[in-house]
Amino acid sequence: MLHFHFVVTFKDKPSKVNCKTTANKVMKNINLSGKTIIITGGYSGIGLEMTKQLSRAGAKIIIPARRMEVAKKNLSKIKNIDILPLDLTNPESIHQFAESFLQNNSKLDILINSAGLMYLPLKRDSRGIEYHFATNHLGHYQLTMELLPALKNAKNSRVINLSSRAQQMTPLLEDWNFEKIENYNPQIGYQQSKTANVLFSIKLDELGKKYGIRSFAVHPGMIPMTNIGRQNSPITPWLRYLADYFKLIHIPVFFNALKSGFDRSKYRYLKTIAQGAATPLWASTSPDLEGKGGLYCEDLNIARLMTSEEANNFSGGLRPHAIDHNDADRLWQISKNITGLDFE
Repeated sequence: MLHFHFVVTFKDKPSKVNCKTTANKVMKNINLSGKTIIITGGYSGIGLEMTKQLSRAGAKIIIPARRMEVAKKNLSKIKNIDILPLDLTNPESIHQFAESFLQNNSKLDILINSAGLMYLPLKRDSRGIEYHFATNHLGHYQLTMELLPALKNAKNSRVINLSSRAQQMTPLLEDWNFEKIENYNPQIGYQQSKTANVLFSIKLDELGKKYGIRSFAVHPGMIPMTNIGRQNSPITPWLRYLADYFKLIHIPVFFNALKSGFDRSKYRYLKTIAQGAATPLWASTSPDLEGKGGLYCEDLNIARLMTSEEANNFSGGLRPHAIDHNDADRLWQISKNITGLDFE
């Protein structure tokens, strides 16, 4: 049986550490010399910021990349970086990446499953799996299972799965692959995949903790300047570029703000890339979490558990359906059946 500990908080943490704290502050006193880290999506958005910070802390970092030229360009000035090809929707590509890593590395201290996509029209991979589920969850499941020998060898490793506030909206569906639905909703596809990130984290922690593998799901925050939605509109990257250049995080959501009448209760939760990278880095490296795992973290803390009746909100919180042990087991079985991989 799974055991959950979401009542844990760190109320004694310094008051200056909050939802607006930057990655630089989180990593100020962290030394990662001798540590080996993999970050999917580590060449753009908050993934790139995490890569920079972890490199400065002395870690050796391997970046899996589907867009190799973009990765090489963005990472060209960062030390201690290796870039290897990886397509999270291609099982053979994942296997080749893991095989190459294991041939050259005996241990893996931190695995950050950060890459993802959002709000695509209905699309399926070569196996017929809906694309949000295939990319955001299943690809990372396979990658993690293939890298288990190195995670075990580290004796004290962490697996970080980037989730989202979207886990509040949709549980793991009975029709999880959208085979019966007539009108596919990309938002529901994305939301389900973010719930899957949490369910995967808690089940992985249950199985892995006896080997020193601890797992955390993390909501980095609402960060309009990342590239996760680049497939949606050709104008989006330009808005994000302007926002990043001028440090104005409201620019990318200008049109949505118009529609909502500039609801300040929503937009005050927006973060910059540097702020968004803070919580994933904290979950990856902080001594605060030593001996803990199976947790959903946000705003440099462990999230509160929402009630079943509570409305979705921008101030955070974790839905009970995202830590339902039956759904965690069901997701694991689905993933095992598709990939042929299990925790061994």
